[in-house]
Amino acid sequence: MKSFKQMTKEELLEVKEQLDKEYSEAAAKGLKLDMSRGKPSSKQLDLTRDMLDVLNSESDMISENGLDIRNYGVLDGIPEAKKIMADILQVSPDNVIVCGNASLNIMYTLVSNAYSFGVLGNEPWCKQENVKFLCPAPGYDRHFAISELFGFELITIPMKEDGPDMDLVEKYVNNDPSVKGIWTVPKYSNPQGVTYSDEVVKRFAALKPAAKDFRIFWDNAYIIHDLYDDKKDTLLNIFDECKKTGNENLVYEFCSTSKVTFAGAGISAVAASDENIAAIKKVMGIQTIGFDKINQMMHARYFKNVEGVYEHMKKHASLLRPKFEAVLNIFNDGLKDLDIATWTNPLGGYFISFESMTGCAKAIVDKCAKAGVKLTGAGATFPYKKDPNDSNIRIAPSFPTEEEMSEAAKLFVLCVKIVSAEKLLENM
Repeated sequence: MKSFKQMTKEELLEVKEQLDKEYSEAAAKGLKLDMSRGKPSSKQLDLTRDMLDVLNSESDMISENGLDIRNYGVLDGIPEAKKIMADILQVSPDNVIVCGNASLNIMYTLVSNAYSFGVLGNEPWCKQENVKFLCPAPGYDRHFAISELFGFELITIPMKEDGPDMDLVEKYVNNDPSVKGIWTVPKYSNPQGVTYSDEVVKRFAALKPAAKDFRIFWDNAYIIHDLYDDKKDTLLNIFDECKKTGNENLVYEFCSTSKVTFAGAGISAVAASDENIAAIKKVMGIQTIGFDKINQMMHARYFKNVEGVYEHMKKHASLLRPKFEAVLNIFNDGLKDLDIATWTNPLGGYFISFESMTGCAKAIVDKCAKAGVKLTGAGATFPYKKDPNDSNIRIAPSFPTEEEMSEAAKLFVLCVKIVSAEKLLENM
């Protein structure tokens, strides 16, 4: 089929008539498929089912530092868990705090702490006027939601092929003292699957913030989520680069096992400089006596070391890879030559970022929903849920089965064609 944009009005009307028939047939199937969130599938969750057998009533409950893990104590995590999480992030265990099941909770807590108490002795954000946060977009909607909840001004930073537009980042951070933070997903970004280039990481580390209390929220959620063993992206260690520039306090880094073990019962971690860790622990020590050390021990004894984690991630990749490839093949087969859309081909992470023609994303999502396929809401990947081009759609292939994913992708392609044809016909 030739490009939609090269068709005459008559040709496009004829094509649309056929597409409408196909859509009616697809809608009649009564599909109920959910591609709205990047959730692990049941098969992925089953990969660590045997982790539940690691500890039982006969197990030794003493950590290597001599603490009975059933009791109070050890605010920053047991040594065994700290070592594994530190090795994942390639930092010292002394610079890691192991927390509960969600890294998002740590991010929220650090924003809340800065808002209420300030950052390293600086004035609390609640007492400052017009606090601003930089939001690379398309990006992670839950990041933006935290900033919006606290009433901050959200500033969109366009994403490029190698990361955020650093010219804009530097302009805002280095010149505006009301800019207090930036959200980042540096490896296999949500939703584009972009890994920040070496130059981008170095420019982050070399920032000269106008605000002394500015922080980079380095959400390394997909640091070990490669889809291919023989081709994977690499990311510079942000802390190594910050040491070179004397900016050790600039970064909070996060990760978790939410998509490694159990999404609802993993462990998470924050890594930071000595000063930042001390400040976090000072407030955290009032907030809690400690996190779930039994769960930490279960993870540590199950994996034994970071190599055990890496081997486990290959099992996840073997389940995810066919789903991603199925979607991408269907996109290529159905849309490649029509000149109405583009999409990313990530080597890892949990998402595919799809760009429709301008003004079509909401209509595509709505049309899919009416036929039984639920997608992330159009606009969700932008601050305030407002995509200025109404073109970005986040595709999450992980949760449905491979067969369901193929069915959903075919319907999605059909909806893209119909909405695109309607948009072009409007302008003829």
